[in-house]
Amino acid sequence: MDTLLGENKLSDDGVICNQCLDRASNINQEVLSNLKKFSLADIKNFIEKQQIQPAIIDEQQEMDDFTSEHNNILKGDFSSDVIKRRRKEIKKELELLNANLSMFTKGEIKKLPYILSADEKILAITDAQYLNTLDAGILVATPGRLISVSKSMFSPAKISEYPNETIASVSFVPHSRSPIIKIHTEDRIVEFECYNAKTDAEMFYDKIKNRYNKEAQKQKVSVTPESSATVIEQLEQLGKLRENGILTGEEFAEQKKKLLGKL
Repeated sequence: MDTLLGENKLSDDGVICNQCLDRASNINQEVLSNLKKFSLADIKNFIEKQQIQPAIIDEQQEMDDFTSEHNNILKGDFSSDVIKRRRKEIKKELELLNANLSMFTKGEIKKLPYILSADEKILAITDAQYLNTLDAGILVATPGRLISVSKSMFSPAKISEYPNETIASVSFVPHSRSPIIKIHTEDRIVEFECYNAKTDAEMFYDKIKNRYNKEAQKQKVSVTPESSATVIEQLEQLGKLRENGILTGEEFAEQKKKLLGKL
């Protein structure tokens, strides 16, 4: 059974696959927001009767609006055959990553074939939403950027991208229930809260921290003081130069002061 985005448990303890959840939620939107209210018989009844709610937006029209709104970020060919193929490829990538995404990210996952180019590999992914919002969302790491896709129940998806060259560093704030991942850019700090995904958030951070914190580590190493042994060795060499008359007493004192300042 396909439960890649989480176990879809019902009021009678039955479980349905994501394909059935998708069909049922397109018939009755409340299924997605309050799944445990419905039984297996309810879901079967929805699907058999196909009582489509008038408020449901046609998926193709929704995707057309989505691609038009985010044209500056979206990548590649959006023909139906290409999108179907990319969805299968992305599903396989998520399986290989052992992605443990909640059922509420289903809509965001559907958008990934439009956002990721054909050769853009997913390195890591986790449930994550902007701090102090109620949107469901995901944070995706690829070789060239971090991408946030978030969506509230009845609002269009919001996409934000953070190219590698704009990220100064990333940081992690541990919490027993909702840890926070921070993206530090040159002009701001963007914070994402990871509700009920503590382990996944930690794994995501572990996969990206070396990539984005490497420059900060280099800067830290560059200002590390010289070791005492090295300075003492250089002082001994200076003493010999003074004894041999190569350095004057004044020159020796000046060089000695500079070396001692490195300790």
